[in-house]
Amino acid sequence: MRTSASALVLAMTVLLGTGCGGPDDKPTSRESPTPTGAPQSTRFAYGDTSDNFGDLYLPNQHASDLPVIVMMHGGGWQQQTNLAYTEALAADLAAHGVAVWNIEYRRVGGAGGWPTTLADVDAATDALATIVRPGCGGCLNLDSVHVIGHSAGGHLAAWLAGRHTLDRPDAPGADPQVRLASATILAGVLDLRLAVTDGHDRYVRALLDGTPDERPTRYQIASPIEHLPIGLPVTVIHGDADTVVSVEHSRRYAAAARIAGDPVTSQILPGIGHADFADLTSPAWAAAKTAVLERINSRPR
Repeated sequence: MRTSASALVLAMTVLLGTGCGGPDDKPTSRESPTPTGAPQSTRFAYGDTSDNFGDLYLPNQHASDLPVIVMMHGGGWQQQTNLAYTEALAADLAAHGVAVWNIEYRRVGGAGGWPTTLADVDAATDALATIVRPGCGGCLNLDSVHVIGHSAGGHLAAWLAGRHTLDRPDAPGADPQVRLASATILAGVLDLRLAVTDGHDRYVRALLDGTPDERPTRYQIASPIEHLPIGLPVTVIHGDADTVVSVEHSRRYAAAARIAGDPVTSQILPGIGHADFADLTSPAWAAAKTAVLERINSRPR
């Protein structure tokens, strides 16, 4: 039985409340049952483990050459939270005429952590070219690939958007095959050093297996604010009532991006908490959806 969306949001909030924010069998390509009129999803494996998969959502009536949104779920990079809480968000976006690649990745407490979690989101995105586009009959426009992520997924989305700037050949994601056109970051953990030094965030320490003093190279590679400028449009959205991930992450990232010359838009939403972005009926999700679709529509098809 699939867990209700409200229960997933509650579980995510409980998990993240003390810090920043899969199937048992190996996945294979499959069609998932959907209500009449709902976007269809197809599952593709992009690796060899049970958490190396994603669900591709397509609008019911679609042509080829669809723009693509890569969706990153959050949950403190922890094994307890999976892509189920972004399923409804992915379907909602796909209903607006775009393809959505809702990805799973290995997480802390399972087989994830450094560098596996970062390597997985990189591999899942590159799989759009090698596995997913061929698997959907060439329906995707890989010149219009955008990313959206919430909380820890916001960190991964921002990291993914800047991975092409990494100048270390041994770093995960240093040689991307699919480049992004924009990033939309929802309550993201964008400065990992800040998260640890100001927030004493045990989830960041678990992800990177240490503190900034103990693992300086890992923090430099993994922290999105370290990669500016990234040369593509970014929208950061955060609620001023967020008690899980400080709004300072979005404020600092936006300020640093502007100084570096990146085109960045920042929205601080009054009265919005952390989990509101996972609620289809909330003004937070409405703002997020509008932002990512505007990024897509501003590009020539």
